[in-house]
Amino acid sequence: MAADNEITAIYYIQHHLQNLTFGRHPENGWSLASSSQEAIDMGFWAIHLDTMGWSIAMGALFLWIFHKAGRFATTGVPGGLQNAVEMVVEFIENLTRTTFHGKNPHIAPLALTLFVWILLMNSLKILPVDYFPELFGKLGFEYMKIVPTTDINATLGMAFGVFLLIIYYSCKVKGVGGFAKELSLTPFNHWSLIPFNLILEVVGLIVKPVSLGFRLFGNMFAGEVIFILIALLPFWAIWLLDVPWAIFHILVVSLQAFIFTTLSIVYLSAAHEHH
Repeated sequence: MAADNEITAIYYIQHHLQNLTFGRHPENGWSLASSSQEAIDMGFWAIHLDTMGWSIAMGALFLWIFHKAGRFATTGVPGGLQNAVEMVVEFIENLTRTTFHGKNPHIAPLALTLFVWILLMNSLKILPVDYFPELFGKLGFEYMKIVPTTDINATLGMAFGVFLLIIYYSCKVKGVGGFAKELSLTPFNHWSLIPFNLILEVVGLIVKPVSLGFRLFGNMFAGEVIFILIALLPFWAIWLLDVPWAIFHILVVSLQAFIFTTLSIVYLSAAHEHH
């Protein structure tokens, strides 16, 4: 009986951590993965449909909320939605003003997009872990992970986008030669130490997006695992632990969105600086 319970618990955890994967299997061709091993076998030629779907849905929700708030904005007594949107915009404006030291009108909108989009994706974690997998299971989908930031592909994808902006603005502001000179002559301004400088600077440059993506993924994934483990407990213990952990995780959800946004602004600010 203990063995059966162990197998059931392992299957439950693996099932909730498996993405709805569509890709090309070496033997079966293009199809939905029916197991975690089949999803691995698909390799590069695979896409996590749930990650893509929910991230796009949260992006659309972000656009809809802010469009609605802007459309019905008033100079009189503002409504609740307008108040909330104005608070977020003012918060990001102050954050950008104190963190970003260059001149670029696109940084604040980028920071606003990152913060709200990540916050909405992280907030999906507050929903019960069994609700959507069971709902989509009745519709014929075997797997369904609804929190995009618990997928390393999503977090590294966003981090890689920030990395491309760092390279773009570094070359635009400093010039390709200036950026190359900065990498070559920092921290030691001597031609004989250029190889050593390049190793330090290139590694540091690559670490920026990797740390951004892994930090967000690690915190969100760990929280998801704890929610799943709590769901395996007896009914009385679930309510005893799930509610306090969900309340605490509201702080984690917002904090991780704030950290990702702040570090992105810091890295982009450094890309605008002349050394």
